[in-house]
Amino acid sequence: MIEKIVKITFWKPLVASCFFFIWALETPKAESKENVRVLVDGSLTVSADNSAGSSISLSYISSAVIAIDADTRFLRGVELAITAPQTYFAYRGSLAVAVYMDIGAVPPVGVTDIEAKTVLLEPLPNKIQTVYQLPIRSNHGLRATPYVTVPNLVIQPASFPILVRIMPIIKGISEAVENMTFTLTAKPVLSNEGALALTFRYPELLQNKPFVLLIDDMLIEKGNELQFLREGEHHLLILSEDFRNENRTFFIERTKILELAIDLQDPTPLIFFEAPERTVVYFDNELVDAAKPLAAEPGKHEIKMRLNDYMIIRPITVQKGKTYKISLLVDMNISEE
Repeated sequence: MIEKIVKITFWKPLVASCFFFIWALETPKAESKENVRVLVDGSLTVSADNSAGSSISLSYISSAVIAIDADTRFLRGVELAITAPQTYFAYRGSLAVAVYMDIGAVPPVGVTDIEAKTVLLEPLPNKIQTVYQLPIRSNHGLRATPYVTVPNLVIQPASFPILVRIMPIIKGISEAVENMTFTLTAKPVLSNEGALALTFRYPELLQNKPFVLLIDDMLIEKGNELQFLREGEHHLLILSEDFRNENRTFFIERTKILELAIDLQDPTPLIFFEAPERTVVYFDNELVDAAKPLAAEPGKHEIKMRLNDYMIIRPITVQKGKTYKISLLVDMNISEE
């Protein structure tokens, strides 16, 4: 791989072949844009919503513009796969692949002049398919393999669109090469992350009271911001003196945003009653409506339930933020000896 800035003038195949041969031996210049005249065959857009990508056909003197969707939150890079016809093996070493960035606006189809920086230039390998993964963020985590090349560079999203071309690097390109068709496929390299978007709804009398938010036991200081998490199951915990504690599990899907609304609840203890009809319930000797939840003060209390001639009394210690269910069970047990 050669990283350099070049000035390329394209007129016709024979002249271009001679010029490229000389150009490949030039010393790299400083990082600045140079004028490039190139034949543009079309454009492709890479998006996280299209994991399979899209393709375009190229000749030995043509190029394609690669754009990326505005939402790059779940992109680690852009994968470029160049598929050559099997007949190219007999002419290996005659063509190169080049990638330019900072080309400005998307150029129209046809021969056009642009200003660009060369970020990748190398002979087309002797393979049916050559795959490059171009990182678009510093913490991309991409790794080269025998089948995938990862250039030692990062093309920031602001530098897109980029231009990818196939070009001669020797004199005397044969007619067979001139008639060959190559396929360029561009697709996203996706992260294994999704995101969590939290919304908090406060009780009317407890607006904006503080609470502690933990996700996977990690303190989250800005809960209203998008939380990027690895795909899979996660755990959320809310601790507060002003609200009921929340404890729940949620699942993050790859490249998806989970919207989760949390109703922060008043921490006043609630008591729910469950008893047969005609049961009379007393709370601290005060008659209460057993059909409705009872809001109680934290501390020690007494519950009395009476059903006809049957009465039972039990003490209860109520804690802040807790919910209690009190049931009166009337049962019959029949046994035989």
